[in-house]
Amino acid sequence: MLVGGHGESNPNTTWLQSRGLWISYALGVLTLHLILLSVPILSVALAWTLTNLIHNACHFVFLHILKGAPWIPQDQGDCRILTHWEQIDYGQQFTATRKFLTVVPIILFLLTSFYTRYATSHFIINFVSMVLVVLPKLPQFHRVRLFGINKY
Repeated sequence: MLVGGHGESNPNTTWLQSRGLWISYALGVLTLHLILLSVPILSVALAWTLTNLIHNACHFVFLHILKGAPWIPQDQGDCRILTHWEQIDYGQQFTATRKFLTVVPIILFLLTSFYTRYATSHFIINFVSMVLVVLPKLPQFHRVRLFGINKY
């Protein structure tokens, strides 16, 4: 038994598999969207675009930029050089959790495109945002640091 009673040397790898997390995640995105819709000066299209951009920015920072674990892991520093995305399910590709986290930005992009009525400016901004979030999730980019960014 390790510290905290969870039995994992690095709990960062499995907490996304906990019960009800996917529903909580979807409810969080929905809550963000409803808060943005309640702002009177924002149009529906702008609220959808902001929902997509805020979600993708948080997604990118927390999954692809931050490294290590938020607590002292018992894995002898193995996770210190890995982003959260690389730690999920011990780095195993195409698990249910990874598929879910890959599909959510794509579905949000499709919903945003639909509700903005495919306006060119919204489409370009949302498409670039989606690509920046989905590309790092591909297996070809596992442990790859482009141009030395986030290397240390």
